[in-house]
Amino acid sequence: MDSRCDCSNSGDRLLNPILYNILSQMDKGGPSQDTFHHSSAPHRCNCEVRRTVCLVRPSEVCKEASAVLVKTVHFMRNLPAFKQLPPGDQYALLKSSWAPLFILGLAQEHVDFDVTDVPADSMLKKILLNRQESPETEREQPTMAGVSKLRCCLKKFWTLDLSPKEYAYLKGTTIFNPDVPELQAGLFVEGLQQEAQHALSEVVQLLHPGQQERFARILLTASMLQGITPSLITELFFRPVIGQANLLELLADMLFCRNP
Repeated sequence: MDSRCDCSNSGDRLLNPILYNILSQMDKGGPSQDTFHHSSAPHRCNCEVRRTVCLVRPSEVCKEASAVLVKTVHFMRNLPAFKQLPPGDQYALLKSSWAPLFILGLAQEHVDFDVTDVPADSMLKKILLNRQESPETEREQPTMAGVSKLRCCLKKFWTLDLSPKEYAYLKGTTIFNPDVPELQAGLFVEGLQQEAQHALSEVVQLLHPGQQERFARILLTASMLQGITPSLITELFFRPVIGQANLLELLADMLFCRNP
């Protein structure tokens, strides 16, 4: 599917002509001949892939999200099989699985949220206050397209209405991913994932004997987790809380109890 913006034929120049004119002057050191030839009427792109969004109730939702994240790390840390792995493997699995595990936590705790467009004047304020960020500090901002993927995934899990045991074993299949590069104990991790999948299959048959397709539906829904980026989760739910800190480093501190 073509994800290009079709709102206009002039790209960023028509997203906000006022900002484009200011940026042009800043880049060229002064106004060009056609600097103000474009219409000054604001044009907002409605394409989901370009619309940046933020939480409607950030303080409340971020608090709920933080509680889910703490439970996620505690779940990993309290798995006996996980603690048997080399520290390097534990870190690699944390890095690869914290985001999908967190989303499973959101689904299990039924954390719902709404988003709204980022205020249009925020970029203008940055420019006028000369607070341009360097490329190193620029971050991918949450978009409506990314949030739509997340919400679709959550709704599918809510429709499945998984039991606590189903969630637990599904989290196990997510944590123990043998495809993570450079695992020292890759075969052991693969065995743990197979055990978790087998346990999930058994509990599904026990709790839902008449739904033979349920196990496949759970795995199919879980595959959607890989399409949701950790950066979306970080920027949407945790950037307002942690500021410039590195979330993965904070999670590693929690996992290895570096800051009791």
